[in-house]
Amino acid sequence: MTTTIDHWIGGRSVPGRSGRHGTVTDPATGAETARVALAGTAEVDAAVAAAKAAAPGWAASSLTRRTAVLFAYRELLNAHREEIARLITAEHGKVHSDALGEVARGLEIVELACGIPQLLKGETSTQVSSRVDVSAIRQPVGVVAAITPFNFPAMVPLWMFPMAVACGNTVVLKPSEKDPSATALLVRLATEAGLPDGVLNLVNGDKPAVDRLLEHPDVDAVSFVGSTPVARHVHRTASAAGKRVQALGGAKNHMLVLPDADLDLAADAAVSAGYGSAGERCMAVSVVVAVGAVADPLVERIAERARKLTIGPGGDPASEMGPLITREHRDRVASYVPRSREQGATVVVDGTGLTVPGHENGFFTGVSLLDHVTPDMDAYRDEIFGPVLSVVRAADYTEAIELINASPWGNGAAVFTRDGGAARRFQLEVQAGMVGVNVPIPVPVGYHSFGGWKASLFGEHHVYGNDGVHFYTRGKVVTTRWPDPADAGVDLGFPANS
Repeated sequence: MTTTIDHWIGGRSVPGRSGRHGTVTDPATGAETARVALAGTAEVDAAVAAAKAAAPGWAASSLTRRTAVLFAYRELLNAHREEIARLITAEHGKVHSDALGEVARGLEIVELACGIPQLLKGETSTQVSSRVDVSAIRQPVGVVAAITPFNFPAMVPLWMFPMAVACGNTVVLKPSEKDPSATALLVRLATEAGLPDGVLNLVNGDKPAVDRLLEHPDVDAVSFVGSTPVARHVHRTASAAGKRVQALGGAKNHMLVLPDADLDLAADAAVSAGYGSAGERCMAVSVVVAVGAVADPLVERIAERARKLTIGPGGDPASEMGPLITREHRDRVASYVPRSREQGATVVVDGTGLTVPGHENGFFTGVSLLDHVTPDMDAYRDEIFGPVLSVVRAADYTEAIELINASPWGNGAAVFTRDGGAARRFQLEVQAGMVGVNVPIPVPVGYHSFGGWKASLFGEHHVYGNDGVHFYTRGKVVTTRWPDPADAGVDLGFPANS
């Protein structure tokens, strides 16, 4: 009998009432493993109502109580990290080591949230005028909707709700319906850690659930990670409804390789950043920009490494790359290879014909490497979100930086060079929110903030770090004047002023 994954509302599992269900599939086999209840308006409204009812009490809770719950939660996550990783691999397909890394990066943000008393400290200025003091404090925004993607079913939710609840908010979490089990376990563990009923709720669903959250009058803020078209829709719709919004969109991340770079280091980086997690990362390197004569030897090194990658089920310790999330997405990704050949690119490595013995029905494709790609080609213009790496050739640094900055996206960018001056110039001139110097995937550590520029971010705030605290709180400034007790009124034992 197929398992049904239900919602989590008010501290308990709640069956779906919409009559709609989605299919959860093992990408390595193509087999259905579960059904997930898809929320309609009634389930979303119930989750928001539970969050709203819990909001006043949780906002009034002490920082000591909140951090006690978060420390307990951190220990539970650590104890269950293998189980969470197995669920990620079973439903997303990424290899087990990659799934464990995802959990570890999510734990970073939980640990950051454990330090919320330090992060929420306000400011005070005394005697700004005679007997007048001014203080600035931060208070929770209220009910937060967190809408998360399929490619990181543990990490991205952990980027959002621990910081939100640490700041005193309540949350309605809507994970991807493609791989919901890991997220559901995260929510159950939060209740086990002592989070009060209604503070963290989960509704599974698709577009109807998202749209209801965006328009719901009792939702005060929306955090979103997903594709750029949906991020734009989320930002536009929720902002029009008067909500605070951070919507992180897609990317086309470039890796610039200068002529003085260590080519073996650059090739290793291009392979791991381009093909890791089957390219299903918003921070994946999808374009290598090779400057001058470095192009031919760099392409040769990347191709040599790409052909040696072991592709198979994520649960096999020998696998270095697993399947893609769905058959439809696999077919879409694979279609870029013959299309690029028709448009004039050189297909150096073609992985589209790969089959994995014993897993013929799995959603596998091999890695592909395209050379002589130009900005007018589909492989360059589109966010492929799969293991297809494009190489664009540039005559010099100026041509390369102009190419990168002309991209509509600005999530991440990296430069590989031995020259400190060149690296410094790149980090100042490139139009991207996260920059790596000889680091291909420059995802910031927890106490900094993650976010891009241009069409990679809609809204003013990045996620986690100080930006996360500011997004999940509102500033308030209090100006205070008290009469001196010696002036008049109740006798407190002070000598009278003469």
